[in-house]
Amino acid sequence: MRDSTAASPAARGGVPLTRRFFGWLELAALVIGLDQLTKWLVLSNLDFGEGIPVTGFFQLVLVYNPGAAFSFLAEHSGWQRWFFVVLALGVSGWLLTLLRQHQRETLLPLAFSLLIGGALGNVIDRVVHGAVVDFLYFHVGRYGWPAFNLADSAITVGVALMLWAQFRAPRNTNPENPS
Repeated sequence: MRDSTAASPAARGGVPLTRRFFGWLELAALVIGLDQLTKWLVLSNLDFGEGIPVTGFFQLVLVYNPGAAFSFLAEHSGWQRWFFVVLALGVSGWLLTLLRQHQRETLLPLAFSLLIGGALGNVIDRVVHGAVVDFLYFHVGRYGWPAFNLADSAITVGVALMLWAQFRAPRNTNPENPS
Protein backbone atom coordinates (compact mmCIF):
# COMPACT_ATOMS: atom_id res chain seq x y z
CA MET A 1 0.00 0.00 0.00
CA ARG A 2 1.11 3.52 -0.70
CA ASP A 3 1.54 6.02 2.05
CA SER A 4 -1.39 8.43 1.82
CA THR A 5 0.72 11.42 2.79
CA ALA A 6 1.91 13.44 -0.15
CA ALA A 7 5.64 13.55 -0.74
CA SER A 8 7.24 16.97 -0.60
CA PRO A 9 8.40 18.51 -3.90
CA ALA A 10 12.01 18.00 -2.82
CA ALA A 11 11.35 14.30 -2.13
CA ARG A 12 9.79 13.94 -5.60
CA GLY A 13 12.85 15.56 -7.16
CA GLY A 14 11.07 18.85 -7.76
CA VAL A 15 11.96 22.29 -6.54
CA PRO A 16 9.59 23.85 -3.99
CA LEU A 17 8.04 27.17 -4.90
CA THR A 18 9.47 30.00 -2.88
CA ARG A 19 8.70 33.65 -2.33
CA ARG A 20 11.65 34.35 -4.65
CA PHE A 21 9.97 32.37 -7.46
CA PHE A 22 6.85 34.50 -7.10
CA GLY A 23 9.02 37.62 -7.12
CA TRP A 24 10.36 36.57 -10.53
CA LEU A 25 6.77 36.05 -11.71
CA GLU A 26 5.96 39.57 -10.49
CA LEU A 27 8.79 40.89 -12.64
CA ALA A 28 7.34 39.09 -15.67
CA ALA A 29 3.93 40.57 -14.85
CA LEU A 30 5.50 44.04 -14.56
CA VAL A 31 7.02 43.66 -18.03
CA ILE A 32 3.63 42.64 -19.41
CA GLY A 33 1.91 45.56 -17.67
CA LEU A 34 4.42 48.18 -18.83
CA ASP A 35 4.39 46.75 -22.35
CA GLN A 36 0.61 46.88 -22.57
CA LEU A 37 0.47 50.35 -20.99
CA THR A 38 2.92 51.79 -23.54
CA LYS A 39 1.06 50.14 -26.40
CA TRP A 40 -2.25 51.51 -25.12
CA LEU A 41 -0.75 55.00 -24.99
CA VAL A 42 0.48 54.71 -28.57
CA LEU A 43 -2.81 53.23 -29.80
CA SER A 44 -4.70 56.03 -28.05
CA ASN A 45 -2.60 58.83 -29.51
CA LEU A 46 -1.42 57.76 -32.96
CA ASP A 47 -3.09 56.61 -36.15
CA PHE A 48 -1.65 53.69 -38.09
CA GLY A 49 1.53 54.79 -39.88
CA GLU A 50 1.67 58.13 -38.06
CA GLY A 51 5.00 59.14 -36.56
CA ILE A 52 6.07 61.68 -33.97
CA PRO A 53 9.73 62.72 -34.25
CA VAL A 54 11.43 62.69 -30.85
CA THR A 55 15.04 63.20 -31.96
CA GLY A 56 16.84 63.28 -35.30
CA PHE A 57 17.26 59.49 -35.11
CA PHE A 58 14.21 58.31 -33.13
CA GLN A 59 10.47 58.62 -33.51
CA LEU A 60 7.31 57.09 -32.13
CA VAL A 61 5.25 55.38 -34.81
CA LEU A 62 2.29 53.05 -34.90
CA VAL A 63 2.77 49.94 -36.99
CA TYR A 64 1.49 46.38 -36.74
CA ASN A 65 3.72 43.36 -37.25
CA PRO A 66 1.82 40.14 -38.02
CA GLY A 67 5.14 38.27 -38.22
CA ALA A 68 8.01 37.75 -35.82
CA ALA A 69 11.33 39.56 -35.43
CA PHE A 70 12.18 41.72 -38.44
CA SER A 71 8.68 40.92 -39.83
CA PHE A 72 9.63 37.26 -40.39
CA LEU A 73 6.61 35.52 -41.99
CA ALA A 74 4.62 38.78 -41.98
CA GLU A 75 3.60 38.42 -45.63
CA HIS A 76 1.64 35.20 -45.06
CA SER A 77 -2.14 34.89 -44.93
CA GLY A 78 -2.62 34.81 -41.16
CA TRP A 79 -1.75 31.29 -40.02
CA GLN A 80 1.43 32.69 -38.44
CA ARG A 81 -0.64 34.59 -35.87
CA TRP A 82 -1.71 31.42 -34.09
CA PHE A 83 1.59 29.67 -34.77
CA PHE A 84 3.42 32.43 -32.89
CA VAL A 85 0.81 32.43 -30.09
CA VAL A 86 1.23 28.67 -29.55
CA LEU A 87 5.03 28.93 -29.87
CA ALA A 88 5.23 31.77 -27.34
CA LEU A 89 2.96 29.97 -24.88
CA GLY A 90 5.00 26.76 -25.21
CA VAL A 91 8.32 28.55 -24.75
CA SER A 92 6.90 30.50 -21.80
CA GLY A 93 5.83 27.23 -20.17
CA TRP A 94 9.31 25.79 -20.66
CA LEU A 95 10.86 28.99 -19.27
CA LEU A 96 8.59 28.75 -16.20
CA THR A 97 10.01 25.28 -15.56
CA LEU A 98 13.56 26.64 -15.89
CA LEU A 99 12.64 29.60 -13.69
CA ARG A 100 11.47 27.22 -10.98
CA GLN A 101 14.69 25.20 -11.23
CA HIS A 102 16.92 28.29 -11.03
CA GLN A 103 14.76 30.50 -8.79
CA ARG A 104 17.47 30.90 -6.14
CA GLU A 105 19.94 32.34 -8.66
CA THR A 106 19.85 35.88 -10.03
CA LEU A 107 21.00 36.14 -13.63
CA LEU A 108 19.08 33.26 -15.22
CA PRO A 109 15.77 33.95 -13.45
CA LEU A 110 16.07 37.59 -14.44
CA ALA A 111 16.55 36.51 -18.05
CA PHE A 112 13.65 34.04 -17.88
CA SER A 113 11.32 36.63 -16.33
CA LEU A 114 12.10 39.17 -19.05
CA LEU A 115 11.59 36.56 -21.77
CA ILE A 116 8.29 35.36 -20.32
CA GLY A 117 6.99 38.91 -19.84
CA GLY A 118 8.02 39.94 -23.35
CA ALA A 119 6.64 36.84 -25.00
CA LEU A 120 3.29 37.09 -23.22
CA GLY A 121 3.06 40.84 -23.89
CA ASN A 122 3.28 40.10 -27.60
CA VAL A 123 0.86 37.17 -27.29
CA ILE A 124 -1.74 39.57 -25.91
CA ASP A 125 -1.28 41.77 -29.00
CA ARG A 126 -1.65 38.83 -31.39
CA VAL A 127 -4.85 37.70 -29.70
CA VAL A 128 -6.39 41.18 -29.29
CA HIS A 129 -5.11 43.01 -32.39
CA GLY A 130 -4.18 40.17 -34.74
CA ALA A 131 -0.59 41.46 -34.85
CA VAL A 132 2.07 42.89 -32.56
CA VAL A 133 1.89 46.64 -31.93
CA ASP A 134 5.29 48.24 -32.59
CA PHE A 135 6.11 51.89 -32.00
CA LEU A 136 9.83 52.53 -31.30
CA TYR A 137 11.61 53.46 -34.53
CA PHE A 138 15.32 54.30 -34.74
CA HIS A 139 16.86 55.51 -37.99
CA VAL A 140 19.79 57.27 -39.58
CA GLY A 141 18.53 59.28 -42.52
CA ARG A 142 16.35 56.99 -44.61
CA TYR A 143 17.93 53.83 -43.14
CA GLY A 144 16.09 52.49 -40.15
CA TRP A 145 15.87 49.59 -37.77
CA PRO A 146 12.47 47.83 -37.85
CA ALA A 147 10.08 49.31 -35.30
CA PHE A 148 9.79 47.40 -32.04
CA ASN A 149 8.19 47.64 -28.59
CA LEU A 150 8.93 47.18 -24.90
CA ALA A 151 8.19 43.43 -25.04
CA ASP A 152 10.72 43.03 -27.85
CA SER A 153 13.26 44.93 -25.77
CA ALA A 154 12.64 42.65 -22.77
CA ILE A 155 13.08 39.59 -24.99
CA THR A 156 16.34 40.95 -26.40
CA VAL A 157 17.74 41.76 -22.95
CA GLY A 158 16.55 38.36 -21.66
CA VAL A 159 18.36 36.50 -24.45
CA ALA A 160 21.52 38.56 -23.86
CA LEU A 161 21.39 37.73 -20.13
CA MET A 162 20.89 34.03 -20.86
CA LEU A 163 23.94 34.05 -23.14
CA TRP A 164 25.96 35.94 -20.55
CA ALA A 165 24.97 33.39 -17.89
CA GLN A 166 26.06 30.55 -20.16
CA PHE A 167 29.46 32.14 -20.80
CA ARG A 168 29.92 32.76 -17.08
CA ALA A 169 28.94 29.21 -16.08
CA PRO A 170 31.83 27.04 -14.88
CA ARG A 171 32.96 24.52 -17.46
CA ASN A 172 33.18 20.83 -16.62
CA THR A 173 36.69 19.60 -17.45
CA ASN A 174 35.88 15.90 -16.89
CA PRO A 175 33.52 14.66 -19.64
CA GLU A 176 33.06 11.30 -17.87
CA ASN A 177 31.65 12.96 -14.77
CA PRO A 178 29.12 15.59 -15.90
CA SER A 179 28.01 16.51 -12.37
